[in-house]
Amino acid sequence: MNFNLKEVFQPKFFRLFKKGHYDSKKFTSDLIAGLIVGIIALPLAIAFGIASGVTPQQGLITAIVAGFLISFLGGSHFLIGGPTGAFIVIVAGIVGQYGMQGLIIATIMAGVFLVIMGVCKMGAIFKFIPYPIVVGFTSGIALTIFSTQMKDFFGLPFDLQVPAGFIQQWGCYFQNIGSINWVEFAMSMTCLVICFAWSKVTKKVPGSLIALVVGTLASVLLSRFAGIDFATIGSKFPELAEGLPMPKPVAPQFDYATVKGLVSPAFTIAILCAIESLLAAMVADGATGKQHHSNTELIGQGVANIITPLFGGIPATGALARTMASIKNGGKSPVTGIVHAIVLLLIYLFLMPYAVYIPLSCLAAILVQVAYNMSEWKTFKYLLRGDKSDVAVLLITFFLTVVVDLTVAIEVGVVLAIVLFVRRVMQTSSISVLEGSSVAVSEDSEFASMEETERLNVPTGVEIYEIDGPFFFGLASRFEEFESKSDGTKVRVIRMRKVPFIDSTGVNNLRNLCERTRKRGVTVVLSGVTDKVRATLEKFGVDKEIGAENICPHIVPALERAAVLSADSK
Repeated sequence: MNFNLKEVFQPKFFRLFKKGHYDSKKFTSDLIAGLIVGIIALPLAIAFGIASGVTPQQGLITAIVAGFLISFLGGSHFLIGGPTGAFIVIVAGIVGQYGMQGLIIATIMAGVFLVIMGVCKMGAIFKFIPYPIVVGFTSGIALTIFSTQMKDFFGLPFDLQVPAGFIQQWGCYFQNIGSINWVEFAMSMTCLVICFAWSKVTKKVPGSLIALVVGTLASVLLSRFAGIDFATIGSKFPELAEGLPMPKPVAPQFDYATVKGLVSPAFTIAILCAIESLLAAMVADGATGKQHHSNTELIGQGVANIITPLFGGIPATGALARTMASIKNGGKSPVTGIVHAIVLLLIYLFLMPYAVYIPLSCLAAILVQVAYNMSEWKTFKYLLRGDKSDVAVLLITFFLTVVVDLTVAIEVGVVLAIVLFVRRVMQTSSISVLEGSSVAVSEDSEFASMEETERLNVPTGVEIYEIDGPFFFGLASRFEEFESKSDGTKVRVIRMRKVPFIDSTGVNNLRNLCERTRKRGVTVVLSGVTDKVRATLEKFGVDKEIGAENICPHIVPALERAAVLSADSK
């Protein structure tokens, strides 16, 4: 197989400056959009970092490093990268079980998986993942995020150890319901109202940023003048009061046992990253009329996830909300994402020491809004009206994500996607027995349905099967349902004019059919065999078993051959 790197890796940023496609006017638009998106990303990066079980600066570092690399190396004009809510559950689980070293290794492994997917041109495959599975994942993750924030949202005791499982979490919450801090709860509700209501004032500045500023100012003022203290980032991470350390490269310590244990979580991260980034890219394409390059995007995402953890970052992917904010604020190219990363870097260098005053209840409110936006409850409700198999897939992936584990849900979801795909393809192929004493001559389905098509008589003792669609493993076994029990059948004509290809399982089942019919004294004749299908049959030696003279390109010689065989058998 010839490998051409240019076919799979075509970063949009590198193509900007060819043939004068980029000018000062577009740069101004990108600069303004990047500034706005950087401000939007600030509270989210901090909140996602803390919710994932790491420090706020690690969330911000991820938004800076991965945000830059995804825009610089990605295959989309508009995709903004960084930490997202989808990773909170899986990252928190890895950190809890393997620590930060385990998270670094898992993220690097996920990046390698993504690069391999892109190099192998698997980008288009993710477009075929059934929508109910995607909605099941995202809705389940949203509910899980909502559940994990209830401790800070209700101001439960700071030292309360909340278990990891969804059911266990709510059991813990109900046991400690009498310990709710109503002042903290009031802060959470105020910030949550601001998050949702601010969009009615303006959509240029996100409500989450206003809630962050208002909540932080309220926390400082109430603590200083009223003696009311809130749980803050500084109380959770007291080391930040001494100032933020500059990120330093981290050397991961690989060992076989850890790598083996992290294969499944790393695969989950890679799948989540691919799904979320490519879906966001497709939405951006629909809003702008541009077109992304999916394989390049996977490679860019992979490189970003290989490099980011070396600076202490966490997994990153394309973020739909920030991408759409970029488009709505005039972003024209990947330069927007690069500017957004630079803005976050400046905030990290000069403003992050003030992050110690941010209340945890305020961040919990921001994440509750994120969970609501992720939940897609209207889409979830709409999909419940669909086909029973789609509803079953939706509910299975949703409940597995919430109750069991996201990794298990991803693995089961991939299997369900394959099963659904096979089932749908099977529905496009069929086998039927042609009834009556005549048959249409044309082997072209476009003309076979026309009334003026000439029809030929079917000789006595001849039975005709019609295969419509690919003759693959999902269809082959269905021959048994149609086999005639009639003792009068001497020749079975299998009409294959509508068979574009046949796979190895189809060939095996065809051979078994021929063997069974031969034992009953019935001969098989193939009709309308295309050159591609015939080449496959010859590769497996089926032409010799059936007899090359019994493989016909058209129904006319097939019926003539069947008449001779039927007469000889008398």
